[in-house]
Amino acid sequence: GFPPLQGHVVRNWKVRWFVLLQDKLLYYKIEGGKKEPSPKGRILLDGCTITCPCLEYENRPLLIKLKTKTNTDYFLECCSREERDSWALDITGAIHAGHPVQVQELHRMKNSFKLLENISLHNIVERMYDSSTGIKLTRNLDQGNRYKETFTGSALVDWLISNSFAVSRFEAVTLASMLMDENFIRPVGVRSTEATRSSDPSEKFLDDSTALYMFAESSKKNTSSKEEVHFNISELSGTIVKQGFLVKQGHKRKNWKVRKFVLRADPGFLHYYDPTKEDNKPVGGFSLRGCLVSALEDNGVPAGVKGNVQGNLFKIITKNDIHYYIQASSKAERVQWIEAIKPLT
Repeated sequence: GFPPLQGHVVRNWKVRWFVLLQDKLLYYKIEGGKKEPSPKGRILLDGCTITCPCLEYENRPLLIKLKTKTNTDYFLECCSREERDSWALDITGAIHAGHPVQVQELHRMKNSFKLLENISLHNIVERMYDSSTGIKLTRNLDQGNRYKETFTGSALVDWLISNSFAVSRFEAVTLASMLMDENFIRPVGVRSTEATRSSDPSEKFLDDSTALYMFAESSKKNTSSKEEVHFNISELSGTIVKQGFLVKQGHKRKNWKVRKFVLRADPGFLHYYDPTKEDNKPVGGFSLRGCLVSALEDNGVPAGVKGNVQGNLFKIITKNDIHYYIQASSKAERVQWIEAIKPLT
């Protein structure tokens, strides 16, 4: 089964269950914790162009954009970089199925990225911010506009190599593109912004002394509204161990909703987010210390569970005796989640 992604036609985000066939992508609604039997819509892949990563929504770095032959845009959001890249590869493979050369090229690309997966981007960014050994921020002019606190593309490449994060300029450009994809740095000014529209991933970041970039953080506006559930910075500071879409039963109305779950370690917390919201803040979460987690057998509906549920259920009971009922999309996925949560309890 494929994980749920999101699609939209009107400019609001909806959770949909996607299935990739040879020449089309079908999407289904999820009602009461079940995928509806007939698809809500389809995206024909013939003549489609794919943009991944797609940077049109600043706070959604995990998007894939599909533009159909008839110029309809679809934005699909994944829940991790690995998932995004594997969907993008599979969809691109389906689009180019008639052209074996391009498919080979894709596999070559996929393998060359393996190099970099063990590098922590957070670690690089922290080092970049370091006041003595970090990247030097300078004022720069671009087409008559003055920018404070920027650095050039070639300066970043030099810095990555001199700090041994990369061995070649090519590798440094790949890393810099990843920093841009993940929204750690952003292009400033015409030259570098234009390049991000290139369809060739190796040309999105420019190793050039006229292309300007800055930390994405410094541009974030600090906005907060009063009625939010507040989460302690420390509980959101752990390393992300696993993330994905699961279906959760609500506490009050007992209705099933798709939520994006993020599991963190040191400290061990499980937070969940509403994927239709723009702000990327958790709508709930709890410490895993002292929790009990167990699979619920698929025969018969357990007490406390409402609705016509598909199965692959598991249950987490927190230290304060709050019961969470959660559904995975397959038995294997349920096992993976339970095994990831257990060591953190």
